[in-house]
Amino acid sequence: MYDILQLNQMLVPELREIAEKLEMKGYKRLTKKELIYKILDFQAIKGDTDTKSTPSKETTPAKKTVRARTPRTKTEKVAVVDKSEADQPVIKKEEPTKQRRRTRKVESKTTPNQEPNLDAKETAPAPQKEKPAVQDKKEERPTNTPATNNKKEQKKPRNGSYKEKYNKSKFNIDLDGVVSGEGVLEMMSEGYGFLRSSDYNYLTSPDDIYVSPSQIKLFGLKTGDSIEGAIRPPKEGEKYFALLKVEKINGWSPEEIRDRVHFDHLTPLFPEQKLNIVQKSKSKLYSTRIMDLFTPIGKGQRGLIVAQPKTGKTFLLKDVANSIAENHPECYLIILLIDERPEEVTDMQRSVRAEVIGSTFDAHPENHVRVANIVLEKAKRMVECGHDVVILLDSITRLARAHNTVSPSSGKVLSGGVEASALLKPKKFFGAARNIEDGGSLTILATALIDTGSKMDEVIFEEFKGTGNLELQLDRKLANRRVYPAIDLTKSSTRRDDLLHHPDVINKMIILRRYLADMKTEEAMDFLLSRIKGTHSNDEFLHSMTK
Repeated sequence: MYDILQLNQMLVPELREIAEKLEMKGYKRLTKKELIYKILDFQAIKGDTDTKSTPSKETTPAKKTVRARTPRTKTEKVAVVDKSEADQPVIKKEEPTKQRRRTRKVESKTTPNQEPNLDAKETAPAPQKEKPAVQDKKEERPTNTPATNNKKEQKKPRNGSYKEKYNKSKFNIDLDGVVSGEGVLEMMSEGYGFLRSSDYNYLTSPDDIYVSPSQIKLFGLKTGDSIEGAIRPPKEGEKYFALLKVEKINGWSPEEIRDRVHFDHLTPLFPEQKLNIVQKSKSKLYSTRIMDLFTPIGKGQRGLIVAQPKTGKTFLLKDVANSIAENHPECYLIILLIDERPEEVTDMQRSVRAEVIGSTFDAHPENHVRVANIVLEKAKRMVECGHDVVILLDSITRLARAHNTVSPSSGKVLSGGVEASALLKPKKFFGAARNIEDGGSLTILATALIDTGSKMDEVIFEEFKGTGNLELQLDRKLANRRVYPAIDLTKSSTRRDDLLHHPDVINKMIILRRYLADMKTEEAMDFLLSRIKGTHSNDEFLHSMTK
């Protein structure tokens, strides 16, 4: 039997060996103090069982030992030590193992056999009492700290998640419908679409707005529709803004748009309403004045400006655009620059009050085709709604080249390396210009390149030669002499110009054309410029012809 003083002086490994010898269970999880009390309890319980199992002769010495412990004599201590000496050979000092930091609150069970132990605790000297107490406290603290740390660690994520939820709820401001957006719809094959921004030339951009398939079916939307409506910011996991409510489609309410007729089913007519391309503020701008006389432009005109390189076709388009923007604010003007120089795109954007969409020569041919298609679809949708649209294209030759590059090879190749099916879409673009009966109009004025030394350009021009109802030819000889506008007057004309001009003007123009037909190109332009420079308007010039 071990005394509490002896057990307090032992190390933890020694106590565990005693517990192992006594066949105790779960002793490795206990601290030193708990292990001491557990050994004492186990000894007391084992002593009771031994007294019941052994005869009465053996019980008497047990009583004597109990009686012998009560007096404070050294013999009793020796007797206790003698009994423990039988166990000492088994007890060996070993290196202390790592204790598992787990705490259990064990209530000390008071038994009659523990009374002499309490007396022994009182008889022990003061330093012996303090040492084990200090050791127990030191050993208790590290065992309790992990539990407190675990509690803190368990609370931290809860507090953090709560704060995050609180912050999210605090800053989760409902912005649905606060911001409005607009763009041109581009349909996808999956059924949904995106509103493309004109700031990015209707290409894929961060400003795209998602349109759901249900909205497309509800309002009958098509590619090219200009849509305005309320939008919401993207949620978690979303990339684009989303369209919440459709407010306007091509300037009209959704109820008025729902029953519109498709562009292909509208009735085309010859242009009947003339576009005034003479600027009142610039009477000395002779290029537009000469064009207004020899090649009048009407709403729904399909015009082709045939030009050699460096003949001033881009400046001519700029003058026409400024004139239309000044005299016809009801027309929606679009300038489409395909495969052009970047500086010309910038100059056009700064000098013309119109929507300028450019795809420069350093872009991929697929971008040229994509931009041209969405611009054409936008113009068609506006015409379906009764608007007058004017597109100035520079140039249709470069657009046809881009289509030829993108289109897959069909095996049928024309002279110059042109695919037989590559010119179908450029023809559709140019052929979309028309005047609609009891509706809007789409006017397209495009430039075509000739004499570039490329067989492909000649083939493209031949394909478009008879499709237009207006043809304006520029002469390189006049441009080399720095005579502008470098227009070949005899070869430039408009079909059915009698629907655009007054009959008196038609008669005078017939006389003027007959007079200029006998002259060379340079002589005819010099003669016309000398006569028109002294007048302030075309009416004054025609009136001077009678004198």
